[in-house]
Parts: sequence; C-alpha cells; structure tokens
Amino acid sequence: VIYKECGGPAVRVLVLAAAWALGGGQVRYSVPEEAKAGTVVGRLAQDLGLEAGEAEARRLRLVAQGRRASVEVSGASGALVVSSRLDREELCGKSAPCALRLEVLVERPLRVFHVELEVTDINDNAPLFPAARKNLTLPENSPPGSRFPLEGASDADIGANAQLSYTLSPSEHFSLDLQKSNDRNIIPDLVLTKALDRETVPVHRLVVTASDGGRPSLTGTMELVVSVLDANDNAPQFNQSVYKVQLPESAAEGTLVARVNATDADLGINSEVTYTATNFIPLSGRDVIAVNAKTGEIRLTGALDYEEVSVFDFRIEARDRGSPPLSGHCSVELEVLDVNDNAPEVWVTSLSVPVAEDAPVGTVVALLSVSDRDSGANGRVRCAVWPAAPFGLVATFAGSYSLVLREALDRERVSEYEVEVRAEDGGAPPLRARRGVRVPVSDVNDNAPAFAQAVYTVLARENNAAGAELARLWARDPDEAGNGRVSYSVWEGGGGGAAAGGGWRAASSYVSVDAESGRLWALQPLDYEEVQVLQFEVRAVDAGEPPLCGNATVQLFVVDENDNAPALLPAVVAKIRAVDADSGYNAWLRYELWEPRGKGPFRVGLYSGEVSTARALEEADGPRQRLVIVVRDHGEPARSATATLSVSLVEGAEAALGGPAAAAAAAATTNVWLVVAICAVSSLFLLAVVLYGASRWAPRAAVLSGPGPATLVCASEVGSWSYSQRQSRSLCVADGAGKSDLMMPSLWFFMVLSWMGRVKQKSG
Repeated sequence: VIYKECGGPAVRVLVLAAAWALGGGQVRYSVPEEAKAGTVVGRLAQDLGLEAGEAEARRLRLVAQGRRASVEVSGASGALVVSSRLDREELCGKSAPCALRLEVLVERPLRVFHVELEVTDINDNAPLFPAARKNLTLPENSPPGSRFPLEGASDADIGANAQLSYTLSPSEHFSLDLQKSNDRNIIPDLVLTKALDRETVPVHRLVVTASDGGRPSLTGTMELVVSVLDANDNAPQFNQSVYKVQLPESAAEGTLVARVNATDADLGINSEVTYTATNFIPLSGRDVIAVNAKTGEIRLTGALDYEEVSVFDFRIEARDRGSPPLSGHCSVELEVLDVNDNAPEVWVTSLSVPVAEDAPVGTVVALLSVSDRDSGANGRVRCAVWPAAPFGLVATFAGSYSLVLREALDRERVSEYEVEVRAEDGGAPPLRARRGVRVPVSDVNDNAPAFAQAVYTVLARENNAAGAELARLWARDPDEAGNGRVSYSVWEGGGGGAAAGGGWRAASSYVSVDAESGRLWALQPLDYEEVQVLQFEVRAVDAGEPPLCGNATVQLFVVDENDNAPALLPAVVAKIRAVDADSGYNAWLRYELWEPRGKGPFRVGLYSGEVSTARALEEADGPRQRLVIVVRDHGEPARSATATLSVSLVEGAEAALGGPAAAAAAAATTNVWLVVAICAVSSLFLLAVVLYGASRWAPRAAVLSGPGPATLVCASEVGSWSYSQRQSRSLCVADGAGKSDLMMPSLWFFMVLSWMGRVKQKSG
C-alpha cells in the first residue's frame, strides 16, 4: 500500500482510518525488567513488514501516551530498544502480567500499529519487613510454649520471586512457627521454647530472615529485640558471706565498722534492698552496733569494752521490696582489739598484822592479788614494793604475791611502816596502780631499862629529915606497855652499903627508892660522922616476860654540917696503902678490919685505910695487938688482899713529942695551915659554881644541889680511879696524925673539909 500525502484534512483522516484498518494485527514483545538501555526488544520494523530503510523514511515511531515508556524505536534499524530503566514494579506494581501497550505510528502512508510489551519480572526486590527493628517485651515468668505473633515481610516481586520463607537466628529460648493466613501469605509466630531469666539474659536480640523464591534468592531481615520483664525471682545477694572487722576498743561512737553491700538481680522495686541487723551474740551487741537500712553502713552506737565483750557476732539481712519480698543474709564478725585502758588493780586478800619485831626473815605479812583487765602486754603486770626494805614481794603464782619480811625489825626504831605496793602494766604508755598497806610492829621485850647515867653522884647534907628526897633516878625502856613499864629498887646483891660503927650496914637501911617514880629518899637522918660515902646500886626492872633489868651505881656523899663540938680524936696508929692495877670501879678500894672482930680498940677507915683507936686503950688490951686488914675492890666479882699489922703498946710518957713550947709552936703552924686551907676551899667553891653554870650548856649537864634534898652532881665517870701499875704495901706505926692518901678529883673538896676538921681537932 502506498500512502500519499493529501492537501486537506479530509484526505488525512481517511488515510489514518485506512491504516488502522490495516493494523488489525498486534505485535507482542517481552522484555525482562531492568534490561540495560539499548537492549533490543524486537525488530519492530521487520515485524511490521517494513522494508529495510523504510522505517526511517516513513518515520517509524512510538506515540506518547502520557507516561514514559522506557522503550524507543531505533530510527536506523527500526528495532524497539530499551531507552531507560525498566522497572516492572514501578510500571505495574503487583499486577501480573505487566503488559505495556504501545502505539507505533508510520507515515507515508500513515499507519498505526499496536504493540504490547510485556515486562517480565526478575527477582530484583528482596523481602522487606515493615520495620528493620521490632521490640518485644515478655514477662520473665512467661511459660515455655508461649506464642507471640510477628509481622511478616513483603516482596515487590511477583510469582515465585515473591514466595517468602522465614528463618530465625539461633536461640535456645525462641523459635519460629510459620502460620498460613491464606494461600498467599505466611505469618511467622515467635514461640518461647525455654524459660526466660532476666538476670541471666535481660535482652534477647534475634534476627528474623525472610527469603524469597527467586533464583538466586533474595533475603530481608528484621532485628527482633526481646526485653525480658523482671519478676521478683531473685533474693538479694551479698558480695561477701562473712565480713570480718577489727576495731580498737577505744573507737568512738559513730565509727564506721563496715559497709555491707547486697545486690538484687531483679529490677525496680524488686531490686530495692533494705538492711537490718539481727541475731546478735551476745545480745548486748544491739546496744552498740546499728546498720543504716539504705546504705548498709554499720556504725558504732555505743562504746566498746574489750574486757566485757571481745567479739560480736551478728547477721545482716537484706530484703527487697518485691511481692513477696525475698531476703539474703551475711555474717559479720567484729573483733574488739584491746587497748591499754585499764590500770592494774592491787587487792590485799589477807593481812597478818601487827608483826612482832622479832619475826624471822621470810615471815609472810600479807597476801596480795594483782590483776589487769587488759590482755597481752597490756595485761602483764610488774609489781614492786616501796620502800624496798624491810619488806619485799614474792610471786607465788600468776597474779598472786606475798609481802614478806626481808630484814629484821626494830619497833623502837620504826614502830609502823606504810608500805606501798606499786603495779605497772606493759602497755604503751604503761598504766600504774598503788595500794598502801599499813604494817604496825608489835613490841617484844628486847630492850632492858637503861639509866641516863651509869653513875649518879648525890650530895646529901647530914641530919636530913627522914623521908627527904635525895634524888630522882630515871631509866628509859624503849619497849611499850608492860615491856617498857619500869620499876625501881635498891639492889641488895650489889654489895652496896657503908661501914658504920666499925661494921657494915646495907644501903637499904639508909635509903629507899620509889618503885614507880624512881624517887630516892632517905629512910633516916644521915650522920656524916657515921657515914661519909654511901655507894649502892639501883636496879630498874621492866614488866616484860621474861623481865629485863638495868643497874646504875649511886654514890651518896654526906655533906658535913657543924653539928659536933670539938673532941679529941682517936690517935691514928697507922695507914694501910693498897694499889689495884685495874681502873675505874675495879680499882676503887675499901678497907675492912677482919681481925680482931667485935669491939676492939682499933678501927680502919673505909676508904682511907687509916688505922686509928676506936676507944681509950686499957691495960686489959694487952701489950701487943695483931690486926688483919682486908682490902677489897668494887669489881664483879670483888677481889681482895690482906695485910697484917702488929701494934705494940708503950707508956704515954714515951710517946710524948715535946713540952708546952712545942705544943704552942705546933698550934701556930696549924693555924697558918687552916688559913691556907680556907682560902683554897673558897677558891674551889667559886670554881665549882663557875663549872656548874658552864655545865648547864654541856651535853651531859651536872646539877648542883640547892636548898632541900641533895641532887645529882655530874654525869661523867666520876668515881673512877686509876692507880699506878706498881703494887706496894706500906706499914707505918706512929702516934702522929697521918696524911691523907690520893683522892679522886670529884671528892677532893669534901675530903679537904674533912681534913680541916681533923686538923682543927688535933690542933685543939
């Protein structure tokens, strides 16, 4: 058919109509989607019956229908080719088949051809889930077998390419169960195959994969996040089952003991924990220990005392707030460390007082108990006693001591001891304690009475009244009570006395001493012409058992008074001299006429040794007299010697020494000597007064007698004589007056007075 171009519209319509009539046939092509641009879909010109080159000449082309066809006619070849991306899903969606109806126009003559282009599906679309991530929340206590529906995936492809299958990533708790909702769709269900444990795996992350039926298969995935809702299935757990804590007992109130921590694997209120302290051993622990219910801090609420409780054991309970609540427990062991906060204690458990002063060394005086409530070095105690003498400590066993005597006691030196027992522990710094023990010493009669002087020299004027006090003697006995109570007596066994009237009289016939006061008093008036010196011993005896005694020698010198008229003295026949090589009292001699006894015509001066006539001689006495004289000392025992004196009696005329002229001359000479003697005596008296005044300030003062009874003269060793070592015995027979022998210094004054009296008598 030849198409020509007409000049009017009517002609053109006719041509087109004829051409449509001619194109009653339809050309079909098929092309896969996503074919590359330039891909030949079909030889359109050839299939339309056009000759080669005619397609270009007749302008073979597609007629636009309002949307992009994605294909075009190649002008040279007349082939239908892909011009742009060809997407079936975009063009047809899920419709099948996807056929594009194309109109092809050819001019000269004008013809219209219908071409149907089927875009075939390729598996170019992967399955697609509604969301890339799906969150599920499951209760922790969901039972196995529970099902949870999931949204399936979609695939834009069709046919087999859109046929989906599902798989689940490996999980021990979950699986997929595919349920067909209809012939076209499969819906996956998530199935719980094992019980959940939120505390083990709180979140399960799964991947659901959808695979289509294409070749190759395409897949799509969805992340499935399964959060496990908590159930109160876990009790609180402590991070330690036992807490061991050490604190010094000096820890202050509020000190942190420990901080316990319990965790609950649950969530929310199921994991909120509160703490309480229980099961205190001992029960007193709840008074000093408390726990903070929220923080778990254990603090001291009172003071610790190691000596009362050294270890506290208790439990802490952690309880959650779930329903029902669950609880966990832990043990706390609080060890209290000792601090040196207790001083040693010293107790006297037994005391044996007073202690006799003659108690032997080692005598137990007291039993002591020493303790320290601390432990270890803080409780080790060292003890000592102060002063260190005369007592000491002896450890008997742990914590016990004996206070024993270390040295001999002397009550007279120390009558009571204040002993202090000192204890010190081994702490740092150490603590100390003291305990005083009063130890009185009981008296033992171990001291004899002692006189203040060994020798008392007493002056007493003659003719004193009977009962007159002569002196006071005092003996000190340092013992107490009866052991120190002294009684006095004149000791008859001491040989004391005086020669009187040619015989010996005991001192007790002249004087007596008061047993309690020691007052020495005269039993009778003293007569100087009878007794010039009275020596005796006074004994002081205590009342102890057995009694002890002490002696003192009393030398009583009778002071002459002018109570006698001048009288002719008996003639001195001779004088016996004796020497004792000893000294002191052992050399103090006295003379006695041993033979003849009775009232003979002669006598011997007690201390002078002068032999004189005792009476007028008579013819009956005979022409010759034999005298035996005994000389004794004052030693203990007394020693003696004897001398024999032969006296021949002659006529009185033969004994005359001269006439009246000689007597006058002798009297004048005697007067001169009397004046000299008086001056000497006066001088000595003044010297004695001066010495008396000085002696009052001396350590051992002498007391001179004033008016009244005679008193102590001196406290020195007056009365002790020392003679030469040579012994001599001299016998002198004459009718003249003998001269005085060597006298002791303390008696010289009195002997001078006596001598003056005799001289006067002789001169008279």
